[in-house]
Amino acid sequence: MGSLRQITKLSENGVRIFCSQLKNLENNSILLRVSGIRTSNGLRNAGTKADVDENIKKFKEENFEKIPDPEQLDHFRKTQSTDQLVESMKNPPPMGTHTLPHPIWSEEELHSVKVTHKPPEGFVDKLAFRSVKLLRSTFDLLTGFNWGERTEKKWVLRICFLETVAGVPGMVAAMTRHLHSLRRLKRDHGWIHTLLEEAENERMHLMTALQLRQPSWLFRSGVIVSQGAFVTMFSIAYLLSPRFCHRFVGYLEEEAVFTYSKCLKDIESGSLKHWQIKAAPDVAIRYWKLPNNGTMKDVIFNIRADEANHRKETASMKDVVLAIRADEAHHRVVNHTLASMKEDEYNPYEPGK
Repeated sequence: MGSLRQITKLSENGVRIFCSQLKNLENNSILLRVSGIRTSNGLRNAGTKADVDENIKKFKEENFEKIPDPEQLDHFRKTQSTDQLVESMKNPPPMGTHTLPHPIWSEEELHSVKVTHKPPEGFVDKLAFRSVKLLRSTFDLLTGFNWGERTEKKWVLRICFLETVAGVPGMVAAMTRHLHSLRRLKRDHGWIHTLLEEAENERMHLMTALQLRQPSWLFRSGVIVSQGAFVTMFSIAYLLSPRFCHRFVGYLEEEAVFTYSKCLKDIESGSLKHWQIKAAPDVAIRYWKLPNNGTMKDVIFNIRADEANHRKETASMKDVVLAIRADEAHHRVVNHTLASMKEDEYNPYEPGK
């Protein structure tokens, strides 16, 4: 028992000594900063009260013989990189310069995209498939897309509207999984980055189409209404059944690949023949790494490859369409894959793949 009291007393004394030394260290630190007296090796020493009072007086008089000017200290000084950053904000880089990792499709990949269909299995798949078919037929009916000639105006407005909707699922799904990971204190298994890449990819399709035509106020109003409704419904649906949502997007991308394949047919032998030589927008050239003389045909090829799972010596608007179709084919594969996986299974798609 006596040994225990001795150990306790020694521990208490040790704590008192440590606290006393710590207090002295803090006081010395304050004096060091205020006194500004330096030794030959550059270290500060604590000065007398007279030294401290003198230094404070000089500091107030902006006399920095002993105490450095705060603006010259590293902690307060604006670095050159900060100044350059502020200057660069006055001349922002062009659109499409800074983007998330995304696939850059080869010529072979652009032309190998096929219109495919995954047969629905079970109630959830069938519900997702029929929902997409209902939306497609309703949209075609309301816009009159299948009536008369499919002009450039019709095509651009259709692409713009579809991409405002297509950019929603990836962002909603990524946000939901992000919050779920924070709330459950568990990892996400790598799904979030793929979903964010998909959302930005669809948005870049929209930015490309907007370089060809600026929609009217009526069109913009329709986008606001449809986005509000779709974001709300898709968010609720994702909370209830992520599998349904990913399967829904998979079938939506099947329709997108079909649409862009039809657009390529119009470029080859329809009302969009001039897109074979029409210059691709600068944003498309930067985003898909197209040649400087790329065309709209190149763009559509790349977009189609994006939608399926996925450069040319000379590129046109046709190449733009090929790019978009490839993008859509990529999303088709990704979402059908995610829909077939469990929520806690690891995402097989690496960033930009």
